[in-house]
Amino acid sequence: MILQIKEQVETNSGEIEKLAFDIIKPYCKDLDMYVKFIKDCLKDGENPPTDAELDDFCLNLSTYLYFAGGMCEQLGIRDDMGKALYKETYNETRSRLDGGTVADKDSIAELNARKEYIVSSAYTRAYKMMKSKIENGQELLQSVKKVISRRMQESDLTRIGGSGK
Repeated sequence: MILQIKEQVETNSGEIEKLAFDIIKPYCKDLDMYVKFIKDCLKDGENPPTDAELDDFCLNLSTYLYFAGGMCEQLGIRDDMGKALYKETYNETRSRLDGGTVADKDSIAELNARKEYIVSSAYTRAYKMMKSKIENGQELLQSVKKVISRRMQESDLTRIGGSGK
């Protein structure tokens, strides 16, 4: 019994997850591709990124984050509309019911609005996923800036130390 419930949760959540990924894909495709590019550059432990590559990471990542932030707000609007459509369907169904208890009316209204609820949930998840990607991208940008700063300090120390010889 418990395994059947778990399986049903996995199946249903998989549908919402797929829908959420399909929703955010066009919004964060460029950012995802660029972060993957950075990850691939960092895989080569013997050849750390050059100063020029770090500058490129910093400038491009900032640009992708700027546009992703605007797109995240567009997702927020869609999230709000999904919630509004769910509430509208729920309330319309509920208002048409004449007989039954309050609990009965609530149950019937929730059943009639379940598709709207699923879509609304997918948009909520998509918005949160996009927001998380932006926050993580900002952390990555801060890390790149720290590496650039450290390299600049090391260069200054080497230059100062080397000029006294």
